[in-house]
Amino acid sequence: MYGVPVNHSTVREFILVGLWENPELQFLLFVVFLCIYIITMIGNLSIIVAYKFSPNLQTPMYFFLANFSFLEICYISTTVPKMLSGFTAEHKTISVEGCLIQMFFFLLLGGTECYLLASMAYDRYIAICHPLLYFNIMNKGVCIQLIVGSWLIGTINSLIHTYLTFTLPFCGGIRIDHFYCDISPLLNLACSDTWVNETVLRVMCGCVILGTFLLTLTSYILIIVTILKIHSISGRNKVFSTCSSHFMVVMIFYGSATFMYFRPKLNYGTGQDRFISIMYAVIAPLLNPFIYSLRNQQVKDAVRKLIYIIIGTHRCNTFL
Repeated sequence: MYGVPVNHSTVREFILVGLWENPELQFLLFVVFLCIYIITMIGNLSIIVAYKFSPNLQTPMYFFLANFSFLEICYISTTVPKMLSGFTAEHKTISVEGCLIQMFFFLLLGGTECYLLASMAYDRYIAICHPLLYFNIMNKGVCIQLIVGSWLIGTINSLIHTYLTFTLPFCGGIRIDHFYCDISPLLNLACSDTWVNETVLRVMCGCVILGTFLLTLTSYILIIVTILKIHSISGRNKVFSTCSSHFMVVMIFYGSATFMYFRPKLNYGTGQDRFISIMYAVIAPLLNPFIYSLRNQQVKDAVRKLIYIIIGTHRCNTFL
């Protein structure tokens, strides 16, 4: 019965409402998000392959970009495949175990992305503001430490939230008003007091989201100050154009994530939450390969060379 507390031994699955409940739009949404997913995968995979096989891209900046692309592939894959199956399924359900796993990896990857964005901003700050010391400061050991540290903090953050959420007793209503398992809609299903969960959520988000955003923002402010000192107008415009594009993605990701995780429980579960989540869960991974890398001439040249090599190899094999 709805409203009767039940523990996890009796709850076997949740119902995911999905992005849009109108059945007439399901097929259209399926096609749109399938295309977005394919483009995101191809774009990010291209960056990884280009970095792997291009000697001229073996620098700290492209090392971070390759790791960032791998992160984005994993990040979008935690939500979109399940969303796509929901567009075609009559019963949009997910098991409790599946929900737990999805939440854990989504929070892990989201938290890791926050720190990786801050690391990438720091990398650009050193490259632009201290170019002569760049390779001494951003050596291989430092780059690896920043990557490992980002994943470690993301893992700790995810473990805490996942544990606190799935130790709550849920009521008979198992309808999750979202297209994936997230903290806020699950707190709405809890029968017990969620004050501890909400407090921890705000404290951790303050450290993960706002903390890394301030670090990122500080890096870009220092970069802008340095750019304004450049006498060459063309050089100034080039650097400013690149950094402004990067900062646009940062604002999309942090702005939407801040809106989602810094509200009182009474505001959870509104229909707009699903569309706000799309911004950082789907749109940001789609835009990243284009804004961070494919606008970069070195990356475009490397991808073009790899395509020519693949086409040339295929023609040779066909001829033989």
